[in-house]
Amino acid sequence: MKKLQVILMFLCILGANAIMAQTNSVPVPTTTGKGWKNLFGNNLSNAIYDKAIWKDSSGVITASKDDAIWSFEEYDDFVLDLDFQNADGTNSGVIVHATDIVEWIPHSVEIQIADDYSKQWSKADPSWQCAAIFGHKPATNKSLKPAGEWNHYTITCKGKMISIVLNGTLVNECNMNDYTSSKINPDGTNIPSWLSNPMSTLELHGHIGLQGKHAGAPIYFKNVKVLKLH
Repeated sequence: MKKLQVILMFLCILGANAIMAQTNSVPVPTTTGKGWKNLFGNNLSNAIYDKAIWKDSSGVITASKDDAIWSFEEYDDFVLDLDFQNADGTNSGVIVHATDIVEWIPHSVEIQIADDYSKQWSKADPSWQCAAIFGHKPATNKSLKPAGEWNHYTITCKGKMISIVLNGTLVNECNMNDYTSSKINPDGTNIPSWLSNPMSTLELHGHIGLQGKHAGAPIYFKNVKVLKLH
């Protein structure tokens, strides 16, 4: 799907009335509109998580260990909208299509969150950097803000298509059907061995999750909203 087609899909889905300044610019959705709801409910009341690890402090969600928090509900087609703030060296992610929330890594797709300005992640493989489909497809045209500032994600999963908007710019789009191997991506790069199921074979009905404090650095989330697509 071409970028302009993806953007038009966003506009139809989100009911945006803004005019695009350029072809990869996408308006931020109004998440107070009809159908939008808090992914995890009020005070994490609709989430699956370890209460000793995840905390909601005045609407900011963070974890003390490398453990994921999951939506209680499972989703098919949806738009996910959220804010995230990196610390120095953050490595985290948004997890979609998770059919197994215990052994989730081979049974889901991860949209990467990383502090690309840090020493470690600035030198990482591009498919390990922010807004990548982790292990599969790097992002382009990134407008990531540095650690300590809030970033905004709008992630759309519709059928086998995944589209990622970072800070108002379309930075990645992926057709899961193109990824038929568990070893080699379509561009010839190697897939991490722990992603043992080809992305094309993954089920689309599953939980949405957020990864916690991974690689020793915290991550912060707020305004985590979801809209089901019919």
